Amino acid sequence: MKFSRRGFLTSASATGFAMATGFAMPSLSRAASRPQITHGLQSGDVTTDSGMIWARTDRPARMMVEYDVTDSFRNPVRMAPINALPESDLAAKRLIENLPSDQDIFYRVQFADLNDINALSEPMVGHFRTAPASRRNIRFAWSGDTAGQGWGIDKDRGGMKTYTTMAKHQPDFFIHSGDTVYADGPLKDEVALKDGTVWKNLMTQEKSKVAETLAEYRGQWKYNLMDDNVRDFNAQVPTFFQWDDHEVVNNWSDAKNLMADDRYSEKNVHVLAARASRAFHEMTPIRQTPSEPGRVYRQISYGPMLDVFFLDLRSYRGPNGASMEAEMNPASRILGAEQLAWLKKSLAASKATWKVIACDMPIGLIVWDNWKEKAGAEAVSNGDHGAAKGRELEFADLLRFIKNADIENIVWLTADVHYTAAHYYNPDKASFQDFKPFWEFVSGPIHAGTFGPNDLDKTFGPEVKFVKAPTKEQGANLPPSMGLQFFGLVDIDGQTEQLTVRLMDRDDSELHKITLDPVRRS
Repeated sequence: MKFSRRGFLTSASATGFAMATGFAMPSLSRAASRPQITHGLQSGDVTTDSGMIWARTDRPARMMVEYDVTDSFRNPVRMAPINALPESDLAAKRLIENLPSDQDIFYRVQFADLNDINALSEPMVGHFRTAPASRRNIRFAWSGDTAGQGWGIDKDRGGMKTYTTMAKHQPDFFIHSGDTVYADGPLKDEVALKDGTVWKNLMTQEKSKVAETLAEYRGQWKYNLMDDNVRDFNAQVPTFFQWDDHEVVNNWSDAKNLMADDRYSEKNVHVLAARASRAFHEMTPIRQTPSEPGRVYRQISYGPMLDVFFLDLRSYRGPNGASMEAEMNPASRILGAEQLAWLKKSLAASKATWKVIACDMPIGLIVWDNWKEKAGAEAVSNGDHGAAKGRELEFADLLRFIKNADIENIVWLTADVHYTAAHYYNPDKASFQDFKPFWEFVSGPIHAGTFGPNDLDKTFGPEVKFVKAPTKEQGANLPPSMGLQFFGLVDIDGQTEQLTVRLMDRDDSELHKITLDPVRRS
């Protein structure tokens, strides 16, 4: 990638952009009245010929975009303006299409005040690279869990530094595996640490309480975008988003009961989920699915060597009960029948060498709905090591389908549990054995409390090949300042098509590495 933050800044010529779009430049005396780009730029869901971009302004304004294949913008393509209105919290996103494959794309955004189109914001420049149409080296990162467990932005400690560490590797894209915000996790001004120092959170009104209103859910996203590391990362690297529970409320499903939670005046989880979903789609560069505008699960094809399948284990699940049903029914669902059918069909149709399944929760780790009593299934496993039951039934059905359809080269990536690990699922060690062996890699948190490790459910035969988590002496909910913040890097070699996974920490130490050879059909 031939770009730099300095290149972005020097290429963003306000005068040139104003002339190109036909708007007069505001005079310096009017600078205070210009619109502002409030939270940087974002891009996401990039393919061989398109990419989504996002920006937000501080008033009703017209969003103007141009893009080029160089940061000098010598031959820009200028798009028709669109409006950023209060109905979307002054955020706007759009799809840039008909792009060349395997190409650096630089996009420049500027806003014109709808009440005075001569009042223009300073322009801002972002970057993404389109997916290749032929084989070339690919690198991407993944992690999860941002601003959780009371650990927000401490500017004196450098903010959310793991984002800057990831940016040094210049990934083609970043998968945020869920818990992208913590709408149920209010922050305190200060937190006393065991080493005698004090963690000092940057505070906003929306982060001082649990989110209930649409404005408060939007505020969760705007908070994370206040961090310099996050904004700089977003300007350079596209993010492919999925969600989990904390975007709404801890461990949520349609059956979540908030009557005993005094923090919430709004007790209807359906209302909270609807507001959270709207904020999620307004504040991220995720593509919309016309047939289901709020859908999160989707496929992104990134060239001939890689398809990524994003799952949603939240929106279609049954209640968080014991999950011991002997047969699939609405109560035992976690993927849902429609999503499961989509995934089977999409995997079978994929021609990519590697099929990466981005799952917002791990398969074989036990995640209790009630940690104190170790009761109720929050993730897939139910804690029972015998035959597949409850939510495990959908995954048993999926794994059996993959084996029978002879689909090769599937790798699972996940987060959620706030530590990093490598798991090998071995049918020879499993209670349910009708599946091909596969790898699952866990990462996170990217900026949240560190926990773990979790116990394993042996139904699908997971073997721990590597784990890095807090020691018993260190305890739980470690702050980011202790360094146990994790992300993963995946490299696919354009020549050999080998896939290499590296588990990394915030200090850029390589904790674990494994290279997988593709299974080739004769």
